[in-house]
Amino acid sequence: DDFTAVKVCASLLQLRQPPHRLPLGRLFSTDCSNMAEYGHSTYWDTRYTKDPEPFDWYQRYAGLKELINQYVKKHDNILNVGAGNSRLTEEMYDDGFKSITNVDISSTVISQMQQKYTGETYKGLDWQTMDAMDLKFSDGQFNVIMDKGTLDTLLCGDNSTANAAKYCAEASRVLQSDGVLFIVS
Repeated sequence: DDFTAVKVCASLLQLRQPPHRLPLGRLFSTDCSNMAEYGHSTYWDTRYTKDPEPFDWYQRYAGLKELINQYVKKHDNILNVGAGNSRLTEEMYDDGFKSITNVDISSTVISQMQQKYTGETYKGLDWQTMDAMDLKFSDGQFNVIMDKGTLDTLLCGDNSTANAAKYCAEASRVLQSDGVLFIVS
């Protein structure tokens, strides 16, 4: 009954390398009927304007630390897609991961996070407004992609199958051939 999230993207894309197997627990079905707006930046801009407090989908870093440390090296170049205002980046940074690029479709939350994580204290963190289905990075730029709920939001929106395939294609493109796609779903 273990669900291997990476295998979903691998089957959609037929990735170059066999997927890393991450036992993420049992997959529970999600009712997406009230979540169709998750694919739109306006939904997220409104949400982060109304509630700017940090929010972590599914798990905080402490609950994922053992698995992350098993597959991700402290010196890896990490892309955190759909970063939102999660504490994941800060907690990973505090634990020694010093090269993390964070992207989100919401310019509101990216602006908030850029203001919060400025200066020498958080050197090595980058925050950019970007659509996970249209990443503006070079091929093979990252060792690791962290996804904590982003694929889920795409699967709840309009054109879910096509959007998930676009996202997985972009993830495959910007990820090194021996890289790790770490999905928490």
